[in-house]
Amino acid sequence: MNNAAQTRAIQLAVIVGSLRAQSYSRKIARALAARAPDSMRCRFIEIGDLPLYNEDLEGEDPPRAWSTFRAEIRSADAVLFVTPEYNRSIPGCLKNALDVGSRPSGKSVFKGLPAGVVSVTPNKLGAFGANHALRQTFVFLDMPVMQQPEAYISTVADLLDDKGGVKSSETAGSLEKFMSALEDWIRTIRPDDASFEAFMRQREKIAEDYVNGDAKSLEAIVTHAEPATFFSPRG
Repeated sequence: MNNAAQTRAIQLAVIVGSLRAQSYSRKIARALAARAPDSMRCRFIEIGDLPLYNEDLEGEDPPRAWSTFRAEIRSADAVLFVTPEYNRSIPGCLKNALDVGSRPSGKSVFKGLPAGVVSVTPNKLGAFGANHALRQTFVFLDMPVMQQPEAYISTVADLLDDKGGVKSSETAGSLEKFMSALEDWIRTIRPDDASFEAFMRQREKIAEDYVNGDAKSLEAIVTHAEPATFFSPRG
């Protein structure tokens, strides 16, 4: 078996910092996912139904949406954030998702996950403020973020057709280049052996949830298409 066959696919969580169904950020996120390498599996994690973070709601029975979100991020190898800019910063829904995932204290699901950032705007500044406001949170979240290539997408309306597709081959090539670089970054930060260990830790947590009557987190590791790999309880 060659090395390519032995390489486990990267599980990439994609978080869009806009709730609007036809938002430019979501369209760009879909275009990025469509150009991801074959060895990368992109899964969109929705944040619109997350209750505002309130520590009073933590405990033995936190909101189900929080638990589901945390389980989905926990099962990922990395996170790609695609966001617009609101008032020179990130949207409130995105900040809330970061708050939910980083709590309870000491149990952040973001800790150590490689990250990529793409900021999107119909204007000309590339949503620079949102891009760097988001990067600032990674310092505390302990998320190593890809530095190059940077992705500030300006005048995005001119880049997309009526169906949300990318108009030019140049734009398509840039998106593909970004996703290829992101894969390299993720594999540098989290080699396959480390990813496998993370998967085993996640499997133990999911098994615990299942025993306690919560099967929702099981969906994060259930295969929906071939190939599937099976191994003994000893690993």
